[in-house]
Amino acid sequence: MSKDNNENNKEELNKLAAKMEKVVNKAQKKQVQDQLSGKQSSNASTSSSDGQKQAELRQQLQNMMKNLALMEQSSSSVAKTMGDHRFWNTQPVPQYDEQVNEVGPIEPSVPVEQVSKDPPPLPKEFEWCEVDMTDEAQVKELYQLLTFNYVEDDDAQFRFDYSAAFLKWALQPPKWRKSWHVGVRVASNKKLVAFISGIPADMRTYNVTQPLTEINFLCVHKKLRSKRLAPVLIREITRRTHLEGLFQAVYTSGSVLPKPVATCRYYHRSLNPKKLVECNFSRIPQKWTLARMIKHYKVPDQTTVLGLREMEEKDVPQVRELLNTYLSRFDMAPVFETDDDVKHWILPHQDVVWSYVVENPETKKITDMFSFYSLPSSVIGNPKHSTLNAAYLFYYAVQVPSELKEKQGEEAKFLKKRLSELFKDALVMAKKEGFDVVNALDLMDNALVVDELKFGPGDGYLNYYLYNWKCPEVVRNKVGLVML
Repeated sequence: MSKDNNENNKEELNKLAAKMEKVVNKAQKKQVQDQLSGKQSSNASTSSSDGQKQAELRQQLQNMMKNLALMEQSSSSVAKTMGDHRFWNTQPVPQYDEQVNEVGPIEPSVPVEQVSKDPPPLPKEFEWCEVDMTDEAQVKELYQLLTFNYVEDDDAQFRFDYSAAFLKWALQPPKWRKSWHVGVRVASNKKLVAFISGIPADMRTYNVTQPLTEINFLCVHKKLRSKRLAPVLIREITRRTHLEGLFQAVYTSGSVLPKPVATCRYYHRSLNPKKLVECNFSRIPQKWTLARMIKHYKVPDQTTVLGLREMEEKDVPQVRELLNTYLSRFDMAPVFETDDDVKHWILPHQDVVWSYVVENPETKKITDMFSFYSLPSSVIGNPKHSTLNAAYLFYYAVQVPSELKEKQGEEAKFLKKRLSELFKDALVMAKKEGFDVVNALDLMDNALVVDELKFGPGDGYLNYYLYNWKCPEVVRNKVGLVML
């Protein structure tokens, strides 16, 4: 591709991104207004005029995303790694122009004995392996592969830096399987050069709960991106999950593939503005000074919610009930089937996940909870800083008074007030733990409070996809699934 064509593509991408920005902002404001006024934002029940407007807005955004994907593919070899549509057009996933109005599998499950017992062939210089997460040496290999070859921003200034403790937490939940931690090694020297993982989960889409696989950490060494290993990795993890009788999966990507069931936007709340500016993560607003920026983002030294404390193991049964009840409000959400699920994902893990509950001092009942996890980024080529300490808002739940549950506007106003109180304390705790920024997606009820709590919209979007499972599109405030 010529340099002129590249420049034209970049210009078109920027124009399209600006248009998307306007559409997304408009949709976001409308969504919050509808919630607070009591209008239902679920796809399943909108008034005819509002439904038509939302459909037009979704179609406009969908067309933009499709065009963006095509331009990304023509200008970025990285996007092609995951976003090769020749591959996805052969898979049981909805296509861009397909309208889905029902929930269920795209292709029927097959008897396990009909699933191939052999992995797909690799180029002769590579071989399949399983990465043993109980072996510290192999965990270190995976850490190094991800650190230098996984997700980084478009300007190559930041790169996710998953710790060994984080990877063990992410990849070893209850019922985890070693066979779903799939690697590719160089046959001659056994160097780990590619990886993909699956973990078992239970997820509800609308009114159907389905066991499935969460696919994550697809990573191919930068020098091998031309070898087309990514589609082969996807086929192999698919084969291995089929052998266990699971034929559906959920996954996320910043790339636009056929076809997102939901798209959410990242928001960022600065806790250490000076460092964020020095890292080029943030910029000082026009006509502001750094001092004014620091004052604007200052958080209190102490929490204010009565009864807030760190979650303990004795809280697990109550937290599971509270969390499942709260998540039932959303159209796509996990189901925590056992106490062990909550113990693994929500109970605090040192330097990985922080969780807090609110206990009624009189009844000793847990009425609220929130959590966040640590995912730092390496700062590339910066003379002052090597790491950006980021906390990501994880799962939370609020006990909604029963008398408000049928009054959607009143319920949204209650949630806005309560979540504002809880998240303010979450910011205090994150600051105390040394985080520089808190990141969140505009899923669940986050959009009700992000502006008030000084979260700013980021450049990044996260697309949610379902494999061999169809359901109507899910609006962002009806997404209850947080993937790492």
